[in-house]
Amino acid sequence: MADIPAVVLGIDIGGTKTAVIAGRAEGASLEVIGRRTFATEPRSRSWQDTLRQAGREALALREELGGTGAPTAAGVSCGGPLDSRRGILLSPPNLPGWDEVPVVSALSETLGCPAFLQNDANACALAEWRFGAGLGTRNMVFLTFGTGMGAGLILDGRLYEGTNDLAGEVGHLRLSDGGPNGYGKDGSFEGFCSGGGIAQLARSEARRRLAAGLAVSFCPPGSSVDALTARDVGVAAEGGDASAREILAESGRWLGRGLSLIIDILNPQRIVIGGIYVRCSRFLEPTMAAEIQREALPGAARLCDVVPAKLGEQIGDYAALCVAVDGMSRTGGKP
Repeated sequence: MADIPAVVLGIDIGGTKTAVIAGRAEGASLEVIGRRTFATEPRSRSWQDTLRQAGREALALREELGGTGAPTAAGVSCGGPLDSRRGILLSPPNLPGWDEVPVVSALSETLGCPAFLQNDANACALAEWRFGAGLGTRNMVFLTFGTGMGAGLILDGRLYEGTNDLAGEVGHLRLSDGGPNGYGKDGSFEGFCSGGGIAQLARSEARRRLAAGLAVSFCPPGSSVDALTARDVGVAAEGGDASAREILAESGRWLGRGLSLIIDILNPQRIVIGGIYVRCSRFLEPTMAAEIQREALPGAARLCDVVPAKLGEQIGDYAALCVAVDGMSRTGGKP
């Protein structure tokens, strides 16, 4: 990275909020030096308007920082599906109306620099690999474990995207014939190991306990079972609630089952997990580790560490910036 010029921009496009980030890359370090956000509002404004505002915010941010001339590169992180090679978004479900959006060409023209695009899981994998918990590895897997479950793959020292940007869609794996629904499948990896999946487990357990006349601390009288969230379970588990801890232990068992498949197939040095795992690892890890020991090839499991993501709340900022850094290192600055 020493040969990459210093100033890069990142644009993190989400369904409700877009963040524009400025960063300074120097040697093996990356520093966030500025940030702006605005509402994405995909149902009430066009993608053209949103990208124009992203460009305006980026240029204004550059002026605030005293910059002159064009930035070195811009990286865009967004939920898929997308085509990173053509720089096009392909109807992401959290961005209704964003169909065949040429995000890279639009931003390159506005900003006067090369722009690069990756899905958010890949972008986060790059960030944790270069600057977080995956630092020093050549084979690393990053798992989102948030609203959904997806993976970014670093294989043999570089990001692996697959034939058409669909590598790493581990949430679609069916781990059981039955179970919570995620990614359109009952019993999928995402069904058991995501915020939505944990909420489904919690609702089933709450209904079972309430039908038996038992109290449910994370669903007090007068509250709706259907409104339960993974956060409610995590808070109750932190407070010592045994049923909440068992729900997380159950999710941990299936996490270990899914990780065992990844370990056996990819033989990574490290698996880095973000989102809920960072906050609830002490409840998830024991059953996860036991399942890996039971299911995975011993030689592969022994050499694979499973660790929480390190970049915390800043991971989205670093992820978008790392798309720019990675794009520059791959192409020498050519989009």
